[in-house]
Amino acid sequence: MDNTRNRAWRRFKNRINKSRDQKHDASLYDYPAEKCWKMMYGRSEKMIRAAQLGMAYPQISQAVLTRNACDEEDKV
Repeated sequence: MDNTRNRAWRRFKNRINKSRDQKHDASLYDYPAEKCWKMMYGRSEKMIRAAQLGMAYPQISQAVLTRNACDEEDKV
């Protein structure tokens, strides 16, 4: 059996498909976290940047979230 899919074939296919693979790379859509939030002036700018990053701002701790959930259940 003649196996033509050797290293040269794999390198050729990678070179041919490079542009296609780069278009759908997940790392293009991942924004790194803001390094210095205190340098951003104004709450509105921070809210916009947090929305771009897919983060919740201001950050709410897990304890506060559970307390709020318990308070909502008590009201119902």
